[in-house]
Amino acid sequence: MGVGRRQVLLGGFGFGLAAAAGPRLASARDEAETREGFSTYGIVPGGGEIDQTATLQLAADEAAESGTPLFLPAGVYSTSRLSLKSGAQIEGVPGRSILRHRDGGAILSLDGVENVRLAGLVLEAEGKPLGGGGSLLAATATKHLDLSDCRFLGSSEHGVVLRKVSGWIKNCEIGEIGKAGLFSEDAAGLQIAQNHVHDCGDNGILVWRSETGEDGTIVSGNRIERVAAKSGGSGQNGNGINVFRAGSVLINGNRIADCAFSAIRSNAGSNCQMIGNSCARLGEVALYAEFAFEGAVIANNLVDKAAIGISVTNFNEGGRLAVVQGNLIRNLFLRKDAEIRGIGIAVEADTVVSGNVIEGSPAFGVMIGWGPYLRDVNVTDNLIRNAHIGIGVSTDPAAGAALITGNLISGAKDGAIRAISGATPVGPDLVKESPESYRNLAVHANIARG
Repeated sequence: MGVGRRQVLLGGFGFGLAAAAGPRLASARDEAETREGFSTYGIVPGGGEIDQTATLQLAADEAAESGTPLFLPAGVYSTSRLSLKSGAQIEGVPGRSILRHRDGGAILSLDGVENVRLAGLVLEAEGKPLGGGGSLLAATATKHLDLSDCRFLGSSEHGVVLRKVSGWIKNCEIGEIGKAGLFSEDAAGLQIAQNHVHDCGDNGILVWRSETGEDGTIVSGNRIERVAAKSGGSGQNGNGINVFRAGSVLINGNRIADCAFSAIRSNAGSNCQMIGNSCARLGEVALYAEFAFEGAVIANNLVDKAAIGISVTNFNEGGRLAVVQGNLIRNLFLRKDAEIRGIGIAVEADTVVSGNVIEGSPAFGVMIGWGPYLRDVNVTDNLIRNAHIGIGVSTDPAAGAALITGNLISGAKDGAIRAISGATPVGPDLVKESPESYRNLAVHANIARG
């Protein structure tokens, strides 16, 4: 490599820094030599005391232009905002190459670039102000972004903010975040996998669109825990994974625990799939498909401790069309507020509820409809144990049809299958007496045990 602008600019400064760094510089060079195809571009850690913004920016620029990745040896680098160019590749020693925020918003910023790879870096802000909506890493209109084995820690605002981004975020840690751990808007082909997101003030992972439409983000194999709702609200905060207006999002194989509201909440996200997730200790609805959506598959999930296990709702807003199958839901609790809680599964329109196991519901094992908001629901072959009421179904004069067949209901305290007005049971147990007086119900071959 020839003498570039960086070497000229730092020619005089480099000798002084080398003398001050002493053995650290020699160690950094030795470490770089072990990584074939990488260069330190003369960068050595400053211990967090020296402002290294200018030298880091020059090194990152030259790395992007030359095609030789920048390697940051273990240590602390104090920096303000760095803007990365297309082709930039920066790698550090996982957990030990630390970019520490000084001021000026995001530590790393990408705008209108492509083919950027970051690996083995720690970005930390120690709770310093980042400005409203700020983040440790911000990327806009970025193609083929690859973040791997990085840590994003101590943000007073967000951890990572992506807008119109395609690529991977994998094997990263995002924690001790004031607001959202990872926020993606208008993704262009994004996979969020195998990350650890923890201790967030408002939300874990957000997958949003500015307008309702196809998104296709895959959120898989992440561990998400301890998510609060410090900014308040009735559900927009406090969620492990939140989908808003984003269609065809696949959420599978995640472990989500200790969230103030939901493990997974999809608002106006059509064709959302929630498959094979393990969810524990949720303050409200564990798995939620709500408002104006068409199409949801909620299958093979485990929910342990929530106010409601699964809710597919808001038919009045256009929420419809779902399969709720093969889920295990247990240890539900009453939460006395504006709405009824302590329900295993609640559905309203154009939905099949099949093959689920629900144990321990202080209100309903399954609730079908709410007042007039019921249409074409099939509840078949479920096992419901130790519920106050096994299945409650709306018989409002304006309610649509419900088929309830082949369910085994054990230990229901106030009836296996009851007609309901709102949340109030009316009439006899429909396992024991014919539902002929209710024109919208077909109830067959269910078994109730005391």
